[in-house]
Amino acid sequence: MNEIDDKFYYVYSSSLDHKVEIKIGTLEGKRAKPEYDKLLSDPMLKFSGLYQEGCSDLYVTCQILSDGVPLALPVTTSYKAFTNRWNWNEWVTLPVYYSDLPRNALLAMTVYDCAGPRKVMVVGGTTISLFGKHGMLRQGMFDLRVWSGLEGSEKTPGKAPDRGKEQMQRLAKLVKKHRNGHMPKVDWLDRLTFREIEMINEKEKRSSDYMYLMIEFPTVQIDGINHAVVYYEQDGDEMYQFRAQAEIVTVPDYEILQENLVESKQHRLARSLRSGVWGREAKPTAAERDALATLVARPPAQPLAAHDQDLLWKFRFYLSSHRRALTKFLECVNWNRPGEVRQALAMMKQWAPMDVEDALELLTPKFTHPAVRKYAISRLKQAPDDDLLLYLLQLVQALKYEDYNEIHEEYTRISGKDMPVYSDSEGRLVQSGHRGSQASLLSTSVLTTSEMTASLSSRRSTEPEVEESAVATDETVTSAINATNVDSNHAYRSESPDPTEERMSLASFLISRACNNCVVGNYLYWYLLIECEDQEGARDVAARNMYLDVMRTFSHRLAKGNTDHQRTRNFLTRQQVFIDKLVKLVKTVARESGNRNKKAERLQQLLADPDSFKFNFTNFEPMPFPLDPSVTIKGIVAKKASLFKSALMPSKLTFLTTEGVEYEAIFKHGDDLRQDQLILQMITLMDKLLRRENLDLKLTPYKVLATSSKHGFLQFIESVTVAEALATEGSIQNFFRKHNPCEGAPYGIKPETMDTYIRSCAGYCVITYLLGVGDRHLDNLLLTKSGALFHIDFGYILGRDPKPLPPPMKLSKEMVEAMGGIHSEHYHEFRKQCYTAFLHLRRHANLMLNLFSLMVDASVPDIALEPDKAVKKVQDKFRLDLGDEEAVHYLQNLLDMSVTAVMAALVEHFHKFAQYWRK
Repeated sequence: MNEIDDKFYYVYSSSLDHKVEIKIGTLEGKRAKPEYDKLLSDPMLKFSGLYQEGCSDLYVTCQILSDGVPLALPVTTSYKAFTNRWNWNEWVTLPVYYSDLPRNALLAMTVYDCAGPRKVMVVGGTTISLFGKHGMLRQGMFDLRVWSGLEGSEKTPGKAPDRGKEQMQRLAKLVKKHRNGHMPKVDWLDRLTFREIEMINEKEKRSSDYMYLMIEFPTVQIDGINHAVVYYEQDGDEMYQFRAQAEIVTVPDYEILQENLVESKQHRLARSLRSGVWGREAKPTAAERDALATLVARPPAQPLAAHDQDLLWKFRFYLSSHRRALTKFLECVNWNRPGEVRQALAMMKQWAPMDVEDALELLTPKFTHPAVRKYAISRLKQAPDDDLLLYLLQLVQALKYEDYNEIHEEYTRISGKDMPVYSDSEGRLVQSGHRGSQASLLSTSVLTTSEMTASLSSRRSTEPEVEESAVATDETVTSAINATNVDSNHAYRSESPDPTEERMSLASFLISRACNNCVVGNYLYWYLLIECEDQEGARDVAARNMYLDVMRTFSHRLAKGNTDHQRTRNFLTRQQVFIDKLVKLVKTVARESGNRNKKAERLQQLLADPDSFKFNFTNFEPMPFPLDPSVTIKGIVAKKASLFKSALMPSKLTFLTTEGVEYEAIFKHGDDLRQDQLILQMITLMDKLLRRENLDLKLTPYKVLATSSKHGFLQFIESVTVAEALATEGSIQNFFRKHNPCEGAPYGIKPETMDTYIRSCAGYCVITYLLGVGDRHLDNLLLTKSGALFHIDFGYILGRDPKPLPPPMKLSKEMVEAMGGIHSEHYHEFRKQCYTAFLHLRRHANLMLNLFSLMVDASVPDIALEPDKAVKKVQDKFRLDLGDEEAVHYLQNLLDMSVTAVMAALVEHFHKFAQYWRK
């Protein structure tokens, strides 16, 4: 039990020259719809947010008032589309400094909604005083009562009591006392208490007639210690005499915020051509060498200060033999000065060639000069196709930072067309100035005009009649492909050398590799196809048009290449037709009435019917499987198809390969798999990095491919959940003894099974910690009979977790008991493997940070929430500020915290009850 702290740390408000910040959290409660007489008097109300399905797109304005008069202009939260809950989770910076706040400052907030064309309606308002009755700035989170239909003012107090709901405010006062150190803190009891308080608050909010807006005030830390902000006006008690007329005329300084000519001149002199003569021979001192080593070792996302940039420039010739120093040097160049740019490009040619992993940083948005990006592509050429596949997902995203005009010119040069061509609803080709009802790719793309129209229409339409008319038959596909011809003057010949080889763009590089390797071509096609989807309001139109040009260029290169290229194009076309037919079949099954067993029977019937959807699913022409193109499939075993027990009921399909073996996969419809796809790609990458260090942690990086933003494939691994193993066998050891018994061995289990279990536990503990994977429970941890443990379902990453107070790692009591307990030799081996894996992965932190930097603008949900903080979240997990020995001690503490976490055990029990009642 902690003793009550009798120390009070505070800082005066007049000493804080920072702008006021407020975090807008959630809005809870139900909005009452207007009576019918109001709807009759104003028919436009039916088009307002009140009648929108789900949660309407509300926004909040914040303003500081004093005596009813605003101190500054209001600030509005950024636009955010909501689904089933109003959750902004956004820090708003107000244009008022803490030092300028009066004692009676009020924070007024008003919630607005759309009321029709160019109209807004007031949902409600609330206010709260910034300083309490004792003059201390408020701290922590507050649930403020929202007064319906009123704008935030002195008449809408947020802390007004709600009759019959006084317990909520009483508990808030007790929480404040606990936070201020007026109560002794008991860690395990505090966790249980705060969870109970949350449940009481939720219950009272639901039973209230009012809506509640949750806000949070910032904490002020000085030297790592939380300080309270106390109102104080500097020299406020002194009296001053004021003159009616000033004796001195005030003249504004027009040089404020302008360029500092002295610093600019110094910058130019330091980087002039004259300095290059003696700079070649410049040798750093011991202190400067240490500073340079520290700068080169910095993570990619950390910016360089002005003096650091000058130091790197001064010793650029000394650093030119260090491969990893090139990115830091290029980062310190001012690309707006031609003389400096010429020197930098000359240095780049003399520099020791950088590694492929570091070259990825040059493709991020902070490097825009074409020569730098071309240099990065020249380094990527050195990567074998196996390594390129590990980065392909990010390289497709890096196309967003390329020159769109260059990509379009490349498409125009190859296709011989001057402007994009689209198809109307009847399949006629029209110019972009006469665009039809549905845009599609060119008839010479991998998808024919009719196919792409069918594909896009099947993703947007929910009516089966529209889908049926849009889908192209196999005969249409064949005829359209045979009819694809381009003028011979513009034909691409793969055997002839490319005169622009030295100036190859990223798009050309990816297409060239994809044409020469069918596996790369398979994944490039599906990665591009999702970016080409027409999702209104969800993606930049210019970026989508760029991806369409890349896809068309890819198609032309395949169509006019050699026999292998044309075969690849044919495979991709048939894959798309197969996916479209499968989506229609799955939608039909989902619309069937009845329970899961009846739907599974209907699924088997449709798969077995050779005439269903004009496609024979049980026996079709062999083609590479999109999920794993190294496997060639020729049919689906209809009688083995089944549906899983979940809300979306994904289908488990058994494919028959040309080699006569079966390949099992899961087809999921109604879910965006891009986040799972990213995490599994990172797990695959980490597994290969560890194997290169001769560390095999028996990971199971199963394959995931998103074939659309609404569906995709997952590889099926024969396994059972840890929860199921515990329920049927009583313990994990009993499960292993049942399938891999061995008399005389420790615990009666084969040693190789225990070794696999120990290694896989260590690998996934470290990897899920680094990626911030959340929502871990025993139903998304799976066990194979050979002893491998692996994770599934990556709906929460980068530290997000729906459960309160999650442990740093998923290491439950049952998992440790399977190792023999915390004092066993196996558990010590587990910890040793964790330390080793953590140290190895830290050495490749730059690669993983570069890959996440390229994903900040991707449509990955947990990255899109805070794209500017995504890389920082991963970087913090690596603790690059620590040495290897300190990092091991840090990981030891994390493991100890995870094993002894009480809240995680309670949450696991709650999860079991929830699963029981759900069944």
